[in-house]
Order: sequence, then structure tokens, then C-alpha cells
Amino acid sequence: MRDPGLPSLDQLRVFIAVIDHGGFAHAARALHRTQSVISYTIANLEEQLNVALLDRSKRKPTLTEAGKALLADARAVSLKVDGMRARAKALSAGLEAEVSLVVDVMFSTCKLVRILHAFQKEFPTVSMRLRTEALGAVTQLVVDGTCRIGISGWMPGTPDVIERQACGFVTMVPVVAPDHPLAQIEGIVPSAILREHTQLVLTDRSTLTQGQDFGVLALRDWRLGDLSSKHALLRNGIGWGNMPLEFVQWDLDAGRLVQLQIAEGSSFSFPLYIIRRGDEEPGPATRWLIQQFLDLEQGGDTPLSEREACELQAHAAQAHGYHQLTASGERKMPAPPQPGAPAGLAVAAPISLRPR
Repeated sequence: MRDPGLPSLDQLRVFIAVIDHGGFAHAARALHRTQSVISYTIANLEEQLNVALLDRSKRKPTLTEAGKALLADARAVSLKVDGMRARAKALSAGLEAEVSLVVDVMFSTCKLVRILHAFQKEFPTVSMRLRTEALGAVTQLVVDGTCRIGISGWMPGTPDVIERQACGFVTMVPVVAPDHPLAQIEGIVPSAILREHTQLVLTDRSTLTQGQDFGVLALRDWRLGDLSSKHALLRNGIGWGNMPLEFVQWDLDAGRLVQLQIAEGSSFSFPLYIIRRGDEEPGPATRWLIQQFLDLEQGGDTPLSEREACELQAHAAQAHGYHQLTASGERKMPAPPQPGAPAGLAVAAPISLRPR
């Protein structure tokens, strides 16, 4: 038996049209061709592939078993080619093939999801490369060109090539597990006592802020590389630390964490900026994305849609579902949210967009 030949894209699209429109005559009208041309094209395709694609014994041609299998391949090839043509058209008009973004871990997950969802609708042919980092690591990725834009806190010693624009604030609160000794103190916790307990602190994975500390008050601290690990340790009573209010609101409402009242303040605003290299001109998709982050500073929050709220609520329940350690060292899964309970990231108190 000879090997199958190489079918043309036109043959595949005629094959798809015959199935989608219910026969040769309807496909001919849809493609503005004669019925004889449609029949001839399908016959040639069957000859190329060395299989019968359609059963013509009935009034309306139906797919053979081979036809059913190969129809999926024909659709996939056609969609790939259409996608390539759309991307080529966008590139010829100056649209980027990819946008690279790095976001500080403090930035609101709700806002990021909403912006990226809108980006996907606005630029379906543009790929997104997203990274999350903390402190100077965000700026470092923009400086070295790994990412075109970043959402970062203010960093001392930022190179002059970096341009930044304000895009809001994150409300930070000091928290601790309810069974931690600091949680037993009523009223304001004196600084002297606070310093005696281990503080959990995010560490900078870049060298941009090497040797510098931000918000470190305790004499003993544990340095952690990501916010989720810090959250898990706080939930299990290993030290105290500052966390984004939105990230821990669910735990505060459920009593799994307690907000500390400390002399330095029970909350503070962490400013965020959108940063990019000033010696590079952003493309259309990058400029659009920058504007979405800037609009957070100008217009504040917009309500989540019902679908977004449900999706984010499910994500929050999963993201916050750290195992709670019991006294015996066994792992205990947290109880599922009750009806009417706080919905985590989806309904947490919004991040403050105004200086306090």
C-alpha cells in the first residue's frame, strides 16, 4: 500500500465545509463554487490520503470511520493556519508577538486576574509571559530586559534607566496565629516585646537591595523566598510578620490569624509602581497593559462579575488551604467555608489605592 500524499489546505477546508454545511451542494453555495468542483476536490483528497472519507451510498454523504478520525486533524490544521495568519497580520501592523510582565507578590490577585483576562480578549494573538517576584527581583528582571514591564514597590538605588509611574497601594497588616504569645497581649504590643519574637520576612532574590532591610523590627528573623511559605508559617504559629490585608482577610475573619496592634502602626500602605526601561519603546499591547495598571490609580476598583467572583472564590479556597499542624505533628485539613463565610481573595477588603 502506498504512503498517503500531502493534502492541500484548500482540500482540507472543502472537506470541513462539506461536513459543517451538510453536503456537497450546501458547501458549494457557502464556498461560492460549483458542486462538481466540491465533489472533485473531495475525491482528490481521498486519493491523496488513500482512504475513503465519506460514505456516498446515502442521499446525504456521511463520515466513514476514517473520515471521523481525520476530520479532527483537518480542523486542527485549519485553525493553526488561521492563527498563524492572524498573528502575521498583527505583527505586520507592529503588534508584539509576546508581552513579558513581572509582578510583585504583594499585588492583588483579583486585579491581576481581571487585567489579564481583559488582555486575552483584547490581544488573542499575543502571548503572555508572567512572573512573580518580591522586592528588588522585580526591578532586576526589568533592568536586565527579561521582562518589559513590572509592578514593583519603591526600591532605593533603582537605576536611572528605569521609569516608574504610581499604580496604587497595598494595605499591609502585622499578623500572628491566635495561639502565638503575641496574640495574648491586649492592646498595643510594646516594641521591646515585639523584638523578642521571631519575625518572618520576605527576602530579595536579587542583589539590588543586598544588605538592606525593609520593615524588619525583630532581633531574630526568618528569611523566606515567597509569600505563600510565609503565610503557611504564620498560620502555624511560627513567628509574626506583615502580610497584604487582601491575602489574609479570610484568615482574619475566620480567626486563623490575628491582627497585631503595634506601636509602629496596625497597618501601613505599601506603594506600587509600574516600571519599564526608559530607553525602550513599548509596543501596542504593552502600552495597553500599562494603561490598565495605571487606571487602578485613577479609577479605583470595579466590581467583579459573578463568574469572576465564583472563580476567584474557588481559587482562594484552594490557595488558602494549607494543612494545619496539630500538637501530635499530624496534618489536619482546614474546614470548608460555610455558607456566607468570607470568600477569601474574591471578597476580601479591597487593597487601598489611597495613601493613608
